[in-house]
Amino acid sequence: MAQVSVSPFMMSNASFKVAADNYEASVSSVEFAPTSAQATWKGLTPESVFTFAQSPTWVANVAYAQDWENEDSLSRYLFDHSGETIDVEFSPVKGGATIYATVIIVPGSIGGAVDAVAAATVALGVVGKPSFTAPTA
Repeated sequence: MAQVSVSPFMMSNASFKVAADNYEASVSSVEFAPTSAQATWKGLTPESVFTFAQSPTWVANVAYAQDWENEDSLSRYLFDHSGETIDVEFSPVKGGATIYATVIIVPGSIGGAVDAVAAATVALGVVGKPSFTAPTA
């Protein structure tokens, strides 16, 4: 068996693009997370058990600083484009591998606690699954 090398990374200089705009300066976390399930059928005998994997669904969890003053901010973009399907690009290491996905935009929260930076997190549903290949126009 071959020894597989590993290239761990620290997310300290990433890129995050929504449609045509870069928002990495506003974002503190991006995570594409799958949810998968299994379906099981059992018969009347102990050996009559069958399990099937279901296709995973994906969500893009994005945490960001709220900015309601800048009309081009991510906060305003999410608010103004709620329900739209938009392409995003995410590179965990700027200049490295890029993950492409089509997501469904939802707005984030407005406001927060006193003496704290107003931040928000959204879970953007992914259409299909993320890809390491750029979509073709």
